[in-house]
Amino acid sequence: MKIGILSDTHGRVESTRLGVDALVGRGAEVLIHCGDVGSPEVLDVLVGHRSLFVFGNCDWDRETLRRHAQIIGVMCQGVYCDLELSGKHIAVLHGDDAGLKRRILAEQKHDYLFQGHTHIFEDVMIGRTRLINPGALYRAKPHTVALLDPEDGTGEFIEIPGG
Repeated sequence: MKIGILSDTHGRVESTRLGVDALVGRGAEVLIHCGDVGSPEVLDVLVGHRSLFVFGNCDWDRETLRRHAQIIGVMCQGVYCDLELSGKHIAVLHGDDAGLKRRILAEQKHDYLFQGHTHIFEDVMIGRTRLINPGALYRAKPHTVALLDPEDGTGEFIEIPGG
């Protein structure tokens, strides 16, 4: 199974569409948005795909996003998500809550931690946990998303035109 990871779209529908198309085109079966969605229209781009998102610090109208996600069948996970995919334990958060991030990394219970917030793509090991930040589709040079096969750990950052 391949996971497509994106973040920090900040309401930019066309950049989101290009990112989702690139991920799905490379075999992503699940899409995970690490927050700062920015608008219900960004969530519309995730329709038809197995997908979920967490809130970011710039997702001010969370109730509207939550209601819209429920209507269109995209899973809203609040500010934090703990899930298992392909036998791997994965935490998803935006990254703006430093205390939560520290706690997750200190516990060392997760194989992966996906986060956004910094608008800078990153892939580092912190103890046994691999932290992946896909970068951003807004206010980033370049615009990037990430693709990961959690079973074997292979992955890549994909540059999206427009950044």
